[in-house]
Amino acid sequence: MSDNAPVISAKNVWKLFGAEPEKYLANMPEGHGFDDIRADGYIAGVKDVSIDVNRGEMLVIMGLSGSGKSTLVRCFSRLHEITGGTIEIDGQDIMALSDKDLIDLRRSKMGMVFQSFGLLPHRTVLENVAFPLEMRGQDGHSRRERALEVIKLVGLEGREEYFPRELSGGQQQRVGIARSLAIEPDIWFLDEPFSALDPLIRREMQDEFLRLQDMLGKTIVFITHDFDEALRLADRIAIMKDGAVEQCDTPDQIVLNPATEYVRKFTEEIDKARVVTAGALADASITAKGATVPAQATIKELAASLVADKRAEIPVAAVDGTVVGGMKRQAALAVLLGDAA
Repeated sequence: MSDNAPVISAKNVWKLFGAEPEKYLANMPEGHGFDDIRADGYIAGVKDVSIDVNRGEMLVIMGLSGSGKSTLVRCFSRLHEITGGTIEIDGQDIMALSDKDLIDLRRSKMGMVFQSFGLLPHRTVLENVAFPLEMRGQDGHSRRERALEVIKLVGLEGREEYFPRELSGGQQQRVGIARSLAIEPDIWFLDEPFSALDPLIRREMQDEFLRLQDMLGKTIVFITHDFDEALRLADRIAIMKDGAVEQCDTPDQIVLNPATEYVRKFTEEIDKARVVTAGALADASITAKGATVPAQATIKELAASLVADKRAEIPVAAVDGTVVGGMKRQAALAVLLGDAA
């Protein structure tokens, strides 16, 4: 399979909760909205969602409680049976898999971390981390070696014989992450994994998570209701409302060009200057001269140079030094001063 092909591909996915959801969906009038569906006695957990997740990408799904984000991720792993549409993992239709093949897929390719840590209280850190390998039938020596490896990776070396009750909340969450990493998953599903932690520990876990992702390059679907967390972590953000994806785009495009009024309201309190990069404002048709600014730098990071630099147009360069276009200084200052539309 081509590396350019999406790892997860969902097309027109529906998940309806109710008495006879497949029959209802087949006969549902065109244009029926969330409230119409509810009036008919059904709940649209996921409403006609089409989305791809690329290899090595971190897609953050966010929305308010009840928006459908957790339901969608459970559809990706077939913890929920979908009502309509298709979901493919590496080109394979997961709805067509037998129970045995589905279990094999989850055990070999998918890691899952949820808000509740789900640790086994009577088992040590080492035993908790090794547990999925035990379920896989791996021998004692090799699963111990792998468990020790990932325990070190998440910074818990020296606590292998501790029990969950002897650990802080942040340390317990690290055990949950280590346990999901033990099977070396290609795809990692994380459902609000840090929301139960206090703000300081949460920030530390985000830093740790970014470090791990930089090392491991997993394909990740991460659920959160915290927009600041999404902005820190995401390659792309999908914002959900009433079971549907309102917009899926890069963080800077989400805040610069909200696709709907709901997304605009969702993002209106965000300081755009710390999200929008020079690359997002670069126009390939503008040929600017002189010193360049890095495409990956945020407007907030460039604030001092933008104030001092009197050029109307500033060249923007990629990491390798290639000039990708010119940025209008006035547009950058508008973002910095909060005047960007």
